Amino acid sequence: MNVGGVSPTATAKLRLSPIGGSDVEIVGGFWARWQRINREKTIPHGFDRLRKSGALGNLRLAANGQGRYQAEIDTSGTTFPFLDSDVYKWLEAVGWELARGTDPGLIAAADEAIGVVAAAQRPDGYLNSFVQLVRDGIPYGDLAWGHEFYCVGHLIQAAIAWHRGLGDDRLLAVATRAVAHIDAEFGTEGRPGIDGHPGIEMALVELARVTGEERHLALAERMLGLRGHGLIGPGRFGAEYWQDHEPVREAATVAGHAVRQLYLDCGAVDVAVERGDEELLAAVRRRWSDLIRSRTYLTGGMGSRHRDEAFGDPYELPPDRAYTETCAAIASVMLAWRLLLATGEPEYADVIERAMYNGVLPGISLSGEEFFYTNPLQRRTHRAAEPAGHGRRAPWYPCACCPPNLMRLFSSWHHYLATGDESGVQIHQYADADVTVGDVRLAIRTDYPWQGRVTARVLQTPARPWTLSLRVPSWSGAADGPVVEHSGQWNVGDTVTLDLDPVIRVTRPDRRVDAIRGCVAIERGPLVYCLETVDAPAATQLEDLVWDGSRQLQEAPRPDIEPAMIGVAVPVVDRGSASPGADLTAGAIPYFAWANRQVEAMRVWIPA
Repeated sequence: MNVGGVSPTATAKLRLSPIGGSDVEIVGGFWARWQRINREKTIPHGFDRLRKSGALGNLRLAANGQGRYQAEIDTSGTTFPFLDSDVYKWLEAVGWELARGTDPGLIAAADEAIGVVAAAQRPDGYLNSFVQLVRDGIPYGDLAWGHEFYCVGHLIQAAIAWHRGLGDDRLLAVATRAVAHIDAEFGTEGRPGIDGHPGIEMALVELARVTGEERHLALAERMLGLRGHGLIGPGRFGAEYWQDHEPVREAATVAGHAVRQLYLDCGAVDVAVERGDEELLAAVRRRWSDLIRSRTYLTGGMGSRHRDEAFGDPYELPPDRAYTETCAAIASVMLAWRLLLATGEPEYADVIERAMYNGVLPGISLSGEEFFYTNPLQRRTHRAAEPAGHGRRAPWYPCACCPPNLMRLFSSWHHYLATGDESGVQIHQYADADVTVGDVRLAIRTDYPWQGRVTARVLQTPARPWTLSLRVPSWSGAADGPVVEHSGQWNVGDTVTLDLDPVIRVTRPDRRVDAIRGCVAIERGPLVYCLETVDAPAATQLEDLVWDGSRQLQEAPRPDIEPAMIGVAVPVVDRGSASPGADLTAGAIPYFAWANRQVEAMRVWIPA
């Protein structure tokens, strides 16, 4: 059995154990479509872009020992030093993808990339194309902005995917040598140093789990302990930007750059469960609780400030200025998964569901070849001057962190569906999937998220009793509690059915979110909906439409966008007209599907 990207040791303090790998297969339905698009379109597109952007070529130049570092300069004039990480994320995606089934094209592309990475590594183990080409090969000269540890973290995670998914240790050999170089200078006997962008911490824990080497776990623990003591300095945005303002064990709330905070807390949970460190785990849970309560958008998106890609004040959640980076939504899934394993509490699976459907999926087009970096919840009809194509997804970015991050999440999404423990099997996310936990095999079938019926049929069962747990999503309003459990002796062919009613819901905002006071949002099942200009009544502007609460919302099939998609017909009044028309209706579609047609105005929150 190959396991997933998070695989705690037998002595880790957990409530649930991941299964992942070959023991879960998505066989049809909504998520099978996305995994197929990822395999056939997105990942090959990513390799083409890595070649064109120079990210792969930079490593090739580093292998030759000379050349000019290539990077598309962004609008601020910045040349990004961390493009190696995009190659590593792409390789991680391919590792998990090939574990699901062979593909000659992906194998050839990955072999090329792995060969380039291995050749670029110096004899002393150091590997970073920017430093080798631009900084005269002198390492660790700019820990705040250089992202050297961060890049190695993604190299480790790629190596883990190839090791666990395929038994291929070519990248693992490169990664362990790169880590040894860092450890020699910054380990327990070395100088203090942390990266401005967390991420290596969780990767080091996973490397320790794979190799059995205690020193990797110790290095992760050391880096967590060093953060929060002003070691990096304030920089442009203050110490909060990189979570260097308070120790990890003491910080009460999330702060600064959203992705950095979430990656940091992933590493903290990993160290906490391996060490049995309840204090450290409690600190992460405290921050998480504050984050979900007061700094998370309806879509599950996180981060409201463009200036520093950061969390804002409590309830500072403007829809039009939402930053909500795609990578932050992905990071929230990674952290919620770790907290679910550590605690067994289904609220974390609820967050994963909301984030996946409404925070992650908007980051990619229905075609699988265009991407959003940020995900606003409103776009106006009349806007200030902006670059051509603004508001549309792009095929790539100068800072291309999000596209390969999406690739690696989709290729490993089946790892997040189910867990096991001594009592039995827990199903957390719903998809057409075959699940094996020990000597239990189940077939899960559903038309989720469009319909709410989920069936679990027993394909194989032991003679002993066991328990099947099915999460009851918080959106359902069911009185049965957060899970439904069925325990006892099972027979092959036994079936359990969970009927969830994905009725249309009108959601009102917390009164403390000033920017959307007096508005409502439309939800159905796990999906958040939005209005777009293309679905508004003729001769109206989206900003003039007001929800008419005196009339009923109605389901409306939308095969024009996707065959099974269900939209919502929203009764509205045109307040911009001198003689408002009666019985006007606007079409709402799932937010993840916006900007796939004519891109004009869009809004999630509708004035009431």
